[in-house]
Amino acid sequence: MARIRNREESLPLKDKFARLAERMKDPEWRRYGFTVASGKLLGLVVVVGMMFMVPLLLTGTSAKADTPAAVVLQAPAAATPAPPAAAPAPAPAPAPPVVAAKDIVNPLNTVWTLIAAFLVFAMQVGFVMLEAGFCRSRETVNVLVECVFDTCLCGILFWAIGYAFMFSEGNGFIGYHWFFLKGAPVTYGTTGVALLAHWIFQFAFADTCSTITSGAMIGRTDFIGDILYSFAVSGFIYPIIGHWAWGPDGFLATMGAAGKFLPSLGMNFHDFAGSTVVHTIGGAVALAGAVVLGPRLGRKFKRDGGGPMTPHDLTIAVCGGLLLWFGWYGFNPGSTLSAMDFEGIGRVAANTTLAACAAGLTAVFYIYARTGKWDPGSITNGFLAGLVAITCPCYWVSPFGSVMIGAIAGVIVILGVDLLEYLRIDDPIGAVPVHMINGIWGTLSLGLFASGEYAAAGSDPIAPDLSSKLTGLFYGGGTKVLAAQAVGSLIVTAATLAVSFAVFYALDAVGRLRLSEEGEHDGLDIHEHGISAYPEYVISALASPAGAPLRVPVGGKK
Repeated sequence: MARIRNREESLPLKDKFARLAERMKDPEWRRYGFTVASGKLLGLVVVVGMMFMVPLLLTGTSAKADTPAAVVLQAPAAATPAPPAAAPAPAPAPAPPVVAAKDIVNPLNTVWTLIAAFLVFAMQVGFVMLEAGFCRSRETVNVLVECVFDTCLCGILFWAIGYAFMFSEGNGFIGYHWFFLKGAPVTYGTTGVALLAHWIFQFAFADTCSTITSGAMIGRTDFIGDILYSFAVSGFIYPIIGHWAWGPDGFLATMGAAGKFLPSLGMNFHDFAGSTVVHTIGGAVALAGAVVLGPRLGRKFKRDGGGPMTPHDLTIAVCGGLLLWFGWYGFNPGSTLSAMDFEGIGRVAANTTLAACAAGLTAVFYIYARTGKWDPGSITNGFLAGLVAITCPCYWVSPFGSVMIGAIAGVIVILGVDLLEYLRIDDPIGAVPVHMINGIWGTLSLGLFASGEYAAAGSDPIAPDLSSKLTGLFYGGGTKVLAAQAVGSLIVTAATLAVSFAVFYALDAVGRLRLSEEGEHDGLDIHEHGISAYPEYVISALASPAGAPLRVPVGGKK
């Protein structure tokens, strides 16, 4: 055995590599090699980790005394009597650094906000799948490229100007500090959340709003037109109008206070996670785009003897909707910006779930009562409508209120689809009924179903802000909250529609909005991107359940 081992060790390096390559062709050798390599890699990771962790553990008890942050908020010690003249005076201790309380980063809240941001960003996968599934096969690549391009563009714009317009101080209409994040503070407000963590969370929201708009314009929009209107939405429309409701000094956020907008209301506008700011704005832009574009070629509406065009892949569409539902657990609970508000997080997550479930059920049962069919598109847009509706009131309503809000949303979304069909507005995925119409419903529902039980705890669950409790009409609170919600929703919807129509008519006037008739006949994928999403398959416009004909061998029988 020793002689065999010595003979193997004497092999040249080249021969050893050749032998290893030969052995790795054997499945047993491959498993053995991967097991050995994995064990060594794991051991290396453990050793390196211990090299870093052991010193930290050993010095952790004394680190606080040497860290300036440990005495950040400590008041200076009282003056002590001077020592006797005979003794030399000791050197004065350096004064502790002074750091404002608002600049202290709360690690727990920051991590919670980042996790929520990642969940919201993952909704982009859901949007891409939903839109790609509900569109026709010949425009699938266009959906993929447009959504990814929009995400990249939104990130740059929100870093350069969008975040500054929306969240920095300015006036009631627009923020005008922190462009390119220059001069921004360490944390966002008094939340304790690191500002860059808040930025990435809000970027994911901005990207969601911008992606919503494309759903109603699938199949006939010039790609340059896509880029230009996305630039307007991500850079200007969403952040500036959003500042009105979410900015530190937005006129809707401060509405009802003395000396502010409509002081007689005595109540400001509330939108916890964006039924208005994200969904109504996105849906209103989508409506303006669909109206100015007109319907797709060949689209025949029900009142003209036709009906909606068939989605090309409902599997992708429904899975995309479920991914959006999953991402909503970052959208709504993450908007607390505080992991310390553990009760609020749980309540928001539960309310989000119940509203989606109720809406999905009412939508599919309503369609079944009308058609006798259990429709996959209706149940998907149904639970999405419930998610949109609960996004505004999710913090202030009870589980029962959430079920009621969702159940109504499931019916509203079907009626919204019917309305667009009657008005001959072509919205391939239902972006307007889901996001704009149910965004408005969710915003108003706060004035009806706010239970008056819940106050915003923020970073201090022991001392919640009792002034933030809201009581709606159905719980004895009168119409004060409902009136404020109606004013805010009306202003945001009207302003978004006005600006959006101006943008789309301008693009249409210069010939950059609608694709040419020839390009639309060819399909956006081939005309705009030069490739089909399914190049290995023959795509047919005919949807026949009969399948391919059975082939008969030459000279034989079936």
